[in-house]
Amino acid sequence: MKNKRVVFSSPWKVELLEEDFNPHNLREDEIVVKKLYTLISPGTELACLSGNESWFTMPDTPGYAAVSEIIDVGGGDHSFRKGDIVYHYGDHSKYQKVSVRGNVLKVPKTMNLRWVPFTRMATVAATSIRVSNIEFGDDVGVTGLGLIGNMAAQLAQLQGASVIGIDLSGKRLEIAERCGVFDLHNGDVSSAKAHVLDKTNGAGVSTHIEATGIPQVGVGSLEWIAKLGEIVFLGSPRGEFNGDITDVLNYCHLYNRGCITFKGAHEWRFPIEPNEFVKHSLVRNSNIVFDLMNRNKLQVEPLISHVLAPEQAALAYEGLRNYKDEYFGVLFDWS
Repeated sequence: MKNKRVVFSSPWKVELLEEDFNPHNLREDEIVVKKLYTLISPGTELACLSGNESWFTMPDTPGYAAVSEIIDVGGGDHSFRKGDIVYHYGDHSKYQKVSVRGNVLKVPKTMNLRWVPFTRMATVAATSIRVSNIEFGDDVGVTGLGLIGNMAAQLAQLQGASVIGIDLSGKRLEIAERCGVFDLHNGDVSSAKAHVLDKTNGAGVSTHIEATGIPQVGVGSLEWIAKLGEIVFLGSPRGEFNGDITDVLNYCHLYNRGCITFKGAHEWRFPIEPNEFVKHSLVRNSNIVFDLMNRNKLQVEPLISHVLAPEQAALAYEGLRNYKDEYFGVLFDWS
């Protein structure tokens, strides 16, 4: 059997390799899947492609969000069968062996298969809601309305908050509006301060979700967070930042600076599978997202900008890197 897979061979070099694939000799917990769609995670995958992520060693295949058809199963005692359509943490390849011990879920028959890989982005975004103190009626800010930030804004609204979405890209703001985000501001952190304070009668937001991963944006947003409020770091901070760390820490320590709580929202703080000692898990979050998508409470279709063949992989990453207003949610179609 011939397999195709996207490979980052060196910094900023993307290739599609074809190689032999052996679907046999499965462990009891393994299945073989044939991908239907995989979704590019722009922030993580571009960081890997730059060569600056120490955990990603080139050459290797990126990707962690897929919907696939099972074409073979091992002999273990599980409920998966040939022909099942499943969501899983799959890479950008046509065929893959996958363990069922993890976040492998059967897809509801009523779901649009193009939406399914976005479940991963939504569960990443959901972490910011899980760790927050957001309650019905709260004011919440979100900086960065890419895939993750957009979904965080949508989920915060579903939590009952009034959300102010902030981004420099008019296109991203347009997409957020199509997804139902109520209040949007086109500008940087300095111009956003006046907008946020005006919308909150001078109080500031009780929760701010920082989804850009740009340290300067996180620090700048401290000025519009209400006293005893919180900042949730959803986007993984990347890049160098030079500043006065004492001034930043005083936003957390001093009451007259806000006594703001700093929180991290890395998805791996939760276990993958449910267990009796922890309420939340990645599997539980995924099932909740399935339900929200299925009932059109979480909007996905406006997030899809391109559905490309794997042979267009280099074009896809070039677009996400250099043409951010045009390339947004990019799927590979392996069918």
